[in-house]
Parts: sequence; structure tokens; C-alpha cells
Amino acid sequence: MKIHILGICGTFMGGIALIARQLGHDVSGSDANVYPPMSTQLEAAGIKLMEGFEPAHLDPPPDQVVVGNAMSRGNAAVEFMLERGLRYISGPQWLAENVLQDRWVLAAAGTHGKTTTASMLAWILEHAGLKPGFLIGGVPQNFGISARAGESPFFVVEADEYDTAFFDKRSKFVHYRPRTLILNNLEFDHADIFEDLEAIQRQFHHLLRTVPGNGLIISPLDDGNLHDVLDMGCWTPVEHFAPDYEADWHVTDSAPDGSAFNVICETENVGRVDWSLTGRHNVSNALAALAAARHAGVPPKVGIEALNAFENVKRRMELRGEVNGVRVYDDFAHHPTAIKTTLEGLRAQVGDAPIIAVLEPRSNTMRLGVHSAQLADALLAANAVWVYSPEDLAWDAASVLRPLGGRSHVCATTQDIVEQVSAAATPGTQVLVMSNGGFEGIHQRLLDALANT
Repeated sequence: MKIHILGICGTFMGGIALIARQLGHDVSGSDANVYPPMSTQLEAAGIKLMEGFEPAHLDPPPDQVVVGNAMSRGNAAVEFMLERGLRYISGPQWLAENVLQDRWVLAAAGTHGKTTTASMLAWILEHAGLKPGFLIGGVPQNFGISARAGESPFFVVEADEYDTAFFDKRSKFVHYRPRTLILNNLEFDHADIFEDLEAIQRQFHHLLRTVPGNGLIISPLDDGNLHDVLDMGCWTPVEHFAPDYEADWHVTDSAPDGSAFNVICETENVGRVDWSLTGRHNVSNALAALAAARHAGVPPKVGIEALNAFENVKRRMELRGEVNGVRVYDDFAHHPTAIKTTLEGLRAQVGDAPIIAVLEPRSNTMRLGVHSAQLADALLAANAVWVYSPEDLAWDAASVLRPLGGRSHVCATTQDIVEQVSAAATPGTQVLVMSNGGFEGIHQRLLDALANT
């Protein structure tokens, strides 16, 4: 079958493309913003990429158009598709119908940590010899790809609450029907499509309704928003995890930065994780992944062995380079909670070393300023902060960051950030760049500028 994917370079849709190619389909796709790591993955798989959304990309017509949720009415390719009566489907529905049917689906949902937790879980299953399929919104470095069909009944999916497509406003995750469901956490996000927290909770409850009674839900002990969702009605056994409380899954003897800890499963010490990751959020992610893997038949000791060899996901505290003693990291954080936990994890790791945070408020929710009141507090662990503030940002970044005093700097161009940060960084400085987009290639530009100072 010839499949054309609109919005192919999004992490999810790129994963759909890779799986479709592995299943033997002839796959091509269009997108307006083509940048690594997804573009390089797709090209390496022999998938043809087309810049923009030209109707000509759909002529001659493919057998099926898979439509990404970034596509909207008024888009030239979408209008051509509708006018010509081409056969079309959303990415989540395509995945459900062509891949997930009759599979044991293990889904990782939540506001934060979905990508990392799904990557941990897929790697644990792989380490155990189960050869799972997976679709993850990032590139797990243990695999080097973001998606594959797999060779076993098990399939790990990052379960996103964002809406499915312009013609299907349900959350993506309602299509997946998991047998094993991780609920990492729940906060208000995606203000462009959800009116309030309660609207998101309703979608999460729709997800709970799809988990069978012989399945398993894994949820944090200390998240009140998720307790509210479970209280709406739950028909599936639940296991709780929490690093700092005596839950079904918790830890003892943890290193301050989360780089090592003992895992306690139902009062039994089942082993010690000693890995390269840091931060309490990753300790939580690890517990959830171990619990989900045990449900699929992987003993905790085997899961811990896998985590000790786990390599983090690209763009999750990924060290992009070190020049003259200055380290530049790339991280996907774009919500105040993720920003705060990422910075605090880095602070615990590097002690008193200077940290410079560089932030692009790129997500729709951040650009609208929904979380602006929490932003200054989220950045407190940094010694200095640079925030990119283009003309169309809906809020005054300088005012929002005023509580940080002289630590905060607001720039209208990325070039200004590159020049100022490279001048301010001294040997030992940790530069943490946070964005959920390409950020105009600022990471390499910073490294180049540091090499020339």
C-alpha cells in the first residue's frame, strides 16, 4: 500500500512512518519543519520527505493519507485531500487498526516523563529478550530509533493526551486500549485545547475505561489529580509507586542526585539501580517502568539489570558537547514542573558549579503564558537564565522573570543569546538548553561560539 503522511516529522507521526515502512508499505510524507533527529531517521529508512504541504504531494493519489494532529482545515494539502475524496485516517487510529490489534499494549501516560518512561520500559522488555514493538516520542539511545513493529505480542506506546486530528478531537490515547497502563502524573497543560484541569481528567478517565479487568494500572501514590481520576471509577487493579513514600514500589538508600537507589517491591529489596541518569523524576519513572515490566512477566531483578545499562533518550539531558570546560546540554523541558525537576536534578549532580539555563517558550501553552506565574520559581536552581522572547510571545518575559533579579536575561533573537551566553560561561559552567523544538540550532551555535572565545 502507498501511504502518504501529512506532518511526518513530528515525533509521533515519524514513528508511524517507520512502522509502516517496516510492515512493507511504500511511505512518503510532507512537513513544513524538517530537522533531526526525526528527519535523519526517516531518510535512513528510505522514506521520501517533501517540504511543505503542496497538493502536488498527493497527486497521483496514495492509497491512504495518514493525517497528523498539527494539520488543520485551510491547509492546502488537507483541502485537496478532502475535495478529491481521498481515503484518510488519523495516526492513532492507523496504529490501533494496523499494529495494536491483538497485541499486549503497555502505555505510558501523564503530563511529564512519558517519553523517558516508555523508553525505559521498552528497553527492559528488550533486555529480557521479549523483542517488543514500540512507538515513543523521542529517540531512545539504546535503540537509536523511535519506533519499530517488534517481533512479540508486546508493544510499548507513549500515550499522549493531546487531541487526535482535526476530525477527531478525542485524546490520542483512547485509541490504544492498553492492558498495562502507567499514569506518571497529571497537571494542567495543553491550554490550546483543554479549558481546565477537569477537562484533561475526563480524558484520562476515558483512558481508564479501556483497560481490562485483568490488566494493571500503575499510578503514583502522591498525585492528588490522578487519585481524583481513579475515584471517578476504576475497574482494574492498581499498583502505586513513589520514591519518598512506602508505596507498593518505592526506594531506599538513594543517592542525593538519584543516580543510585535500592528498589523496594512490596516490602522486598529487589536490587539496586546504579545508572547514568539523575533527578527524582527519573527515580519515579524507573519505578513505574519496573512495575509495568513485571506485569508483562519480567522479574524486577532483570528490570534493574536493564536500567543499569539504560541510555537516556535524545534531547533528555543530552550532552551535546564540551568546549573549554563548558558543557552544553539539550533538554525537551517546556513546562514549569519539567523545567524545575530537570534543573534540580542537574544541580544535585554538579553541586556548586555554575548553571546557565536557556529557555525557548515554544509550546502552545507556554506561548500563551498559561504557566508564566510559575516560571521564575521553576528556574531558581540556575545561576543565570536566558529566555528567548520573539515578538509574537503573548506575555512579557522580563516582567515574569523579575523575581530572579539580575540572574534573568531576555533576548529577542537567538544570536543575542549565543553571544551573551558564550561570553558569560566560564570553565565548569553547565549550559542547559530547554526547548521542544529545533531552537534554530542554538546548541551547536553555542558550542561553536565557545570554541572561538
